Order: sequence, then structure tokens, then C-alpha cells
Amino acid sequence: MIVTTKQLFEVAYGNFAIGAYNINNLEQTVGLFRGNADSQAPFIIQISKGARSYTHKSFLEAMIRTAEEIWPECIFAVHLDHGDEETCYDAIESGFYSSVMIDASHEPFERNVEITKRVVERAHARGISVEAELGQLGGVEEDVVGENPCLTDPDQAVEFVERTGCDSLAVAIGTSHGAYKFKGKQTIHFDILEAIQKRLPGFPLVMHGSSSIPQDEVERINAAGGRLEGASGVDPAQYLPAAKRGVTKINIDTDGRLVWTRVHREYFRDHPQEIDFRKPGRIFMEEYAKFIASRNELLGSAGQLEAVRAHLSKSGS
Repeated sequence: MIVTTKQLFEVAYGNFAIGAYNINNLEQTVGLFRGNADSQAPFIIQISKGARSYTHKSFLEAMIRTAEEIWPECIFAVHLDHGDEETCYDAIESGFYSSVMIDASHEPFERNVEITKRVVERAHARGISVEAELGQLGGVEEDVVGENPCLTDPDQAVEFVERTGCDSLAVAIGTSHGAYKFKGKQTIHFDILEAIQKRLPGFPLVMHGSSSIPQDEVERINAAGGRLEGASGVDPAQYLPAAKRGVTKINIDTDGRLVWTRVHREYFRDHPQEIDFRKPGRIFMEEYAKFIASRNELLGSAGQLEAVRAHLSKSGS
């Protein structure tokens, strides 16, 4: 059942975070739905600009619709991840998305406000929510490059939300895109997060670049011929503390890529004579489902489907 991100955030705020997971293909879609069904967790399925260019957007939408029929118990939102203005408008007009993210965080503040406000006006006219970003994460993921990372200014966040009318805000609090997030002891800046929540009480915040980069996955990939040196991520024990401070949506993408890479590297290393890609594909779907369920436990979203259903029933949705 597709719902709005607003409905999910109303249940999650201050209690737990909704896992936002990207998909690019069939195997990810199956593993994602299976993992959330098994853990009874609401979730957000994200389609990035990169995913839309990897294959036709209609394939992605059709896979989601099919998965919705196979797992009717699932409750989720469909979100455009890191969209530019043109992509946001295309997603809005499609009528398929629950929400869109306009990422103009690389622009000067006034330009970011201007672009975001235009997208908000177009989206709200169609009943679609908008996520914006203020501050800039470091790292690289798909076509998102954080060349000049800077933390979100709490006072500026208030002005930005008031002037743009956005429905949620992705904040830069020390996380980073990709597999190489931290050096040394660097971690999430909870002081910045608390300052933003204090100034924007009740307003949904979003944490990007939140993959944990499990070291066992990295080690297994390297043992199977990979070369991931110095890869590190967010401590997943920090997910719930972030949720208690207003983070309602936590994006996890790179970890899924690690699971995919580990399964395929190990399979073809151990079966060098094999050419049937469906065999590692089956393994991945099961492994990814287990991974998703494990992350939902850490986010606090596991077992929350009944709470979401009760909220939807109460609100008449």
C-alpha cells in the first residue's frame, strides 16, 4: 500500500526512523519488500536520478506495482531521491511518487531557496511532499558529488523552511555519501541536530549518507578480489538517538551495494565455471532481505506496521 511520506513521518517522529532504501533492479526490489514484510516495517522506496537513467523509469514503477501486489501487507512511500528541478517536475507529473527531493544544496543559499520554492509550489498543487537539503554532505554517490561539504546552520534552517515551505529537510550533520564516510574518530554532530530540532520542533529531518559500511562485508569483498581500502560508515547504534532528535527518515543505499557485490564476487569466485547470473541473484535477494530486516531493528521501525495502520485508519486514509 502506497502512502505519503507525511503520513509515515507523523507516526515516526520522535519514536523511530523510517528506512529509505534505493532500488535499481528486480533483485533489490524483491529483497527490499521481502525484508520489510518479514520485519513488519513501514519503509520508503527511493528512485534516484541515476536509477532512472540506468533503466527506463517505467520498469522501476512496474516492479514496485508488482511487488505491491505480491506483498499487499507492506506500507510504503515512493520517493524521488536527489532530483534536480527538471527530474522533480517529471516525477510530480507522473502521479506515481509520494514525494520528491529537490537537491539544490550545492547552490548559494538564495538560489537554493528560489529553486526549492518553485518545486514546492508545483508539488503541493498535486498533493506531493517535498524534501529539500541545506548544507552539503561530502563523498560521492552516483552523480551526487559533495565537493565542498559544510554543516547545516540551525538558524539558516529555520529561514529556509519558512521561505520554501518544504515538508522535510535533509541536514548535513557529518555523514557522507558513498563507502568512505569518516576518517579517524569523526561521527554524527548531535549538537547540530539538537540545535536544529530545538528551532524546528516537530519538523521532519532527514539523514542522508547513513550506510554503516559493515566491516564484515568489506572484508569478504576484499577476500573475494575487491579493493575497498579504508571504507567506513555511520555507527548504526546512532540511528535511534538521531530519531529521538527529529530524524524521521534515514537513507541507506551503499550498504545494499556492498551486499550485492559480496554475494556476486564470492559466488563467481567459488563457481568459476558458472555463467547463470540467476543463481547469485537468488542468494542476493535472500541476503538483502535479511539485511533490510536487521536495519529496521536498528531504526526502530521493525514491528511498527500496526501503528501505521492505526494512524491511517484514524486519519481516514
